[in-house]
Amino acid sequence: MDQRQRRMVGHGAVVTLIALLAGFGLLIRLIGGVELFPGYIVEFQITGDSAAWARAHSGGLLNGLLVFAGALLLYAMRLPERTAFHLSWMFVGTGYANTIFYWGGLLAPTRALTFGDNRFGETNLAGAIGLVPAFVFAFVAIAAMVILIWHAFGNASEH
Repeated sequence: MDQRQRRMVGHGAVVTLIALLAGFGLLIRLIGGVELFPGYIVEFQITGDSAAWARAHSGGLLNGLLVFAGALLLYAMRLPERTAFHLSWMFVGTGYANTIFYWGGLLAPTRALTFGDNRFGETNLAGAIGLVPAFVFAFVAIAAMVILIWHAFGNASEH
């Protein structure tokens, strides 16, 4: 495994760590606080509903796995250097962009799904911050998949 793939594993671990921390937010939101010892809950509320925390938790874990899988694919497929370079930032960027999206969705009444108001609520800065990178990297991720498809099925002569 080369240095690029090791860095991808590191970035995948950061994305996964953030998702694991969202699991604590989910727990707090579900029980309304933190249980210090059995039966004794210190009650408090945090922002975001439990569904948003669940999305940040599970979606973040999947994005960490996406970056890990990308590192393994770059290793296994032995792609040309330029292709590997582009795919590495595409996978890592997608992982971080989606992480920002999930956390923006926690803080935005619009769930960071639109730049303007929508049926969920009024827009705010967190919604825009969450949506911009996710919107851009949605297309980047599609391009990454097209590149992988091309190299997996139709471009074997380059290797």
